[in-house]
Amino acid sequence: MNKLKTKDLPSLPGVYLFKDENNTILYIGKAKSLKNRVRSYFAKNSDWKVQALLQEAHDIDHVITNTEVEAMLLEAQLIGEHKPKFNVLLKSGQPFVYIMFTKSEMPELKIVRNKKEKGFYFGPFLHKRQARSVTKFLVDTFKLQICNKKIPNGCLDYHIGRCAGSCKNQFDTHDYLFRIELAKDALKKNHKRFLKILNEKIKEHTERLAFEKARKLHQYVLDLDMIFHTLHVKYSHEKYEPSVFIAMHQIKRLPIDKEQLAQSLQELLQTKEPIRTIDCFDISHFQSSYLVGSCVRFSNGLPDKNNFRRFKIRTLKEQNDYAALHEIVSRRYKNPEDLPDLVLIDGGKGQLNAVKDLFPNTLFASLAKREETLFTPQHPDGIVLDVKTPIGKTLIALRDYAHHFAVSYHKLRRHKDIRN
Repeated sequence: MNKLKTKDLPSLPGVYLFKDENNTILYIGKAKSLKNRVRSYFAKNSDWKVQALLQEAHDIDHVITNTEVEAMLLEAQLIGEHKPKFNVLLKSGQPFVYIMFTKSEMPELKIVRNKKEKGFYFGPFLHKRQARSVTKFLVDTFKLQICNKKIPNGCLDYHIGRCAGSCKNQFDTHDYLFRIELAKDALKKNHKRFLKILNEKIKEHTERLAFEKARKLHQYVLDLDMIFHTLHVKYSHEKYEPSVFIAMHQIKRLPIDKEQLAQSLQELLQTKEPIRTIDCFDISHFQSSYLVGSCVRFSNGLPDKNNFRRFKIRTLKEQNDYAALHEIVSRRYKNPEDLPDLVLIDGGKGQLNAVKDLFPNTLFASLAKREETLFTPQHPDGIVLDVKTPIGKTLIALRDYAHHFAVSYHKLRRHKDIRN
């Protein structure tokens, strides 16, 4: 199993992905420490399922998260989306639930699986039982159960303290809305104060020997504590989308020799030194809106994820690819030490001319999709790349990767704006 590299995994929380030789995801898992968790798969006493996974696995990728809770939520999201063959749990349906306050004249508190209707949402939560328990606790505590009946003096549930009293002819709507806001505040803020009050109540019940009431409240404290902890991390799948994109679409080692590639590029581009690091830029937009750019780096023929960059175009209101490229290339290399051996632009002569004079001591080139034509100072009229050569494979892969990375960021910005 030495083909799988684990030494580069960090001792940080995150999600790991086992993939086969075709880059298909076989298994997705979460970890408090990526390095320690993945290493455990290679223990001598691992069961047959792990052995079967390792037999098929060809590579391991990962996404680092801020906390273990975020790793757990991201894992559930990705398993639901990609349904890897070795994952059994969380494979079908929506893995999360939300605590929701409906947006209506008489708001209600309920548990939902999708954010379809208008309302005020808390979550997502993977702990469904705890979320339901907390919802019931808030409904009971603040008397938020709505009754569909119409009884002048109130229904039976109202008289035993379960119903909010909406069944009565003279229902205090203003007081009900006030209690709804108190329930929201309990989830939004004052978590410690809220738990302190409950713990004081538990102590009071215990001193009175009302152990059953104390036990129930103690379970609510545990459930609330877990829900509050999940809310505290402020999980958002969108903030991990770039890292997920890289992990999902990682271009693996091309069947080429890195020294051969570096020297072949040196010969083609007539440079003094071999070409080992290449950055590629691309622009993405939708009808002149949400203008963004990307820069990806290959080092010795492999993606260098730590040197990927995304850009929100700042200086333009309308589409202008030349000006946009000029902006992001200038911003990328504020530190001259960041300059690569070659800067490749997704485009033709026009795109190349927009940036080639920005850094006189750096080599610029552009690669047009039409017939895979490469433009360089040595090839002003362009040369058609042979897709079967190491140079052709690498430059085309780099250009396509930059394009997909830019489109991914563009979609993220659009979807985020639509949600807001």
